[in-house]
Amino acid sequence: MPKVSICIPTYNRAHYLEYAVNSVLKQTYQDFELIICDDASSDSTPTMISQWSDPRIRYIRQPENLGRSKNMRSGFAAAQGEYFLKFDDDDALTPDFLAKTVTILDNYPQVDFVCTNHWIINAQSEKLEEVSKQNSTRWKKDRLAEGIIPDLLWQTFEYQSLQVGSTLFRQDSLASIDYMRPEADGCEDFDLLVRLAIAQKQGYFLPEFLMEYRFHGGQTSLRQNLHFLKAKLFSVESYRFTLKDLEERRITKVAQIQEDLGLRLIENGETDQGKKLLQKSMEVLGKSPRSVLGLFLAYFPLSWRSIVLEQFRRLKSKDYTEQVRQGN
Repeated sequence: MPKVSICIPTYNRAHYLEYAVNSVLKQTYQDFELIICDDASSDSTPTMISQWSDPRIRYIRQPENLGRSKNMRSGFAAAQGEYFLKFDDDDALTPDFLAKTVTILDNYPQVDFVCTNHWIINAQSEKLEEVSKQNSTRWKKDRLAEGIIPDLLWQTFEYQSLQVGSTLFRQDSLASIDYMRPEADGCEDFDLLVRLAIAQKQGYFLPEFLMEYRFHGGQTSLRQNLHFLKAKLFSVESYRFTLKDLEERRITKVAQIQEDLGLRLIENGETDQGKKLLQKSMEVLGKSPRSVLGLFLAYFPLSWRSIVLEQFRRLKSKDYTEQVRQGN
């Protein structure tokens, strides 16, 4: 039986998948199985995978498109290892990822998962050092010391400083909380980490940059944002925190997501539902320029709404994520 099960869920990304798979095969620690879960890709993914004859590679091809979470769950269900890692088909591991994270879990039996820092790479697989530092600062990873994370609820829910793709888990810890909730599809990584913290699991932070997270064009769209926001709202509404300050933040975050989702729904033509969400958000946040704009736009023809909101978005300066995705 392998010590580590690695799952790469994939869908129509053969052009990135080869890089991801090779990053696993080049690990200095070799006691693993690699499970590739293909969500019925229509590109050259099956042909790409057929090039590898390594017996540690297992290929699961779904007969039809199941969606992200169900595809991921199929890989987890098939895993045989004591430890488990899932990362996306456009990302990669550095050669020492497994060697260093396995050592932590072997040496600290009370730790349920170990998370590392990660590089940002672009579409050409180039490491972007300055952007990686900015990303680390944005998500407050630069403030985390090596060792067991003392405030795991705050780190996972409020700061969102940890990332599933750069984390090695004990398989039984994931099984104890139901690995991926289908209702959180599109937001399942955030949901998984928060639920681990709620279940009082122990996390360990390793500040070394041991994984590569890719920024590239095509990662966001109105449809994807709608899907993500609906999943995020489901997730955050389902939590309850005993810590008063954190529960107050949860209530505020629900309202913020309602505002974001309400605007997107109005832009998408789902006007009544969007207005209801904006009105709910205003009960907590009060009237904001965004909510007032959304309610005003609800009376405009659909073709005008996207134009106005796009102009509104252009008032914001591009952050480093947009600049990398757009090749600037």
